[in-house]
Amino acid sequence: MAHPRSAFGAPPQGGAASGPAKPDPRQPLGGIVLDAPAGARAGYVFAHGAGAGMAHPFMTHVAQGLAERGIATLRYQFPYMERGSKRPDAPATAHAAVRAAVAEAARRLPGLPLIAGGKSFGGRMTSQAQALEPLPGVIGLAFLGFPLHPAGKPADERAKHLFDVNVPMLFLQGTRDELAELGLLRPIVEALPQATLHIVDDADHSFHVRKKSGRDDAQVIVELAQTLARWARGVL
Repeated sequence: MAHPRSAFGAPPQGGAASGPAKPDPRQPLGGIVLDAPAGARAGYVFAHGAGAGMAHPFMTHVAQGLAERGIATLRYQFPYMERGSKRPDAPATAHAAVRAAVAEAARRLPGLPLIAGGKSFGGRMTSQAQALEPLPGVIGLAFLGFPLHPAGKPADERAKHLFDVNVPMLFLQGTRDELAELGLLRPIVEALPQATLHIVDDADHSFHVRKKSGRDDAQVIVELAQTLARWARGVL
């Protein structure tokens, strides 16, 4: 597998994973990490969730799992996370970061079809950006824990823009996800013309499973990577 690359620069020395880099003033996003396996068939532009950045173990392990299955990933940092702020960027700023990341992925992965999306907040910002104006070169969206509503406040208003998305979508959701009650999410996905819902048994919003489920979080990561890679092959 090719070494990850730091933001807008050369590969890190010694093959170590690159951490957040200083943001390029020309780009409305922070650092990036590129995992590009030899012979990759597609690239996934992978945005982080609201509370943890691109270097979170969940992000890293999903990227590794996808690389093992022939999917390159470009992880990137929203500006607020790069600044160390706990308050997510306004949607317009987040959408600009999504577009910059997609453009950078196209530059770093020439010729590869792109899928975009991410964890929770990152996935929702990606879908909003796509709904407002199609992301160049993106042939599908994949969400890991789409945040349909705040915890304890079930509603479906956050899904309205999904009907303006014109590419296939994959929703990976846990049965214990408090930010997406399946009774609300399932009919929405069924009503979308190009959407697929994959349910992860016993997983919460962080895709953590309890011991009594009979498996551990590492096995859930494998399920997520396998499902996303298989879906991507179908989209291709």
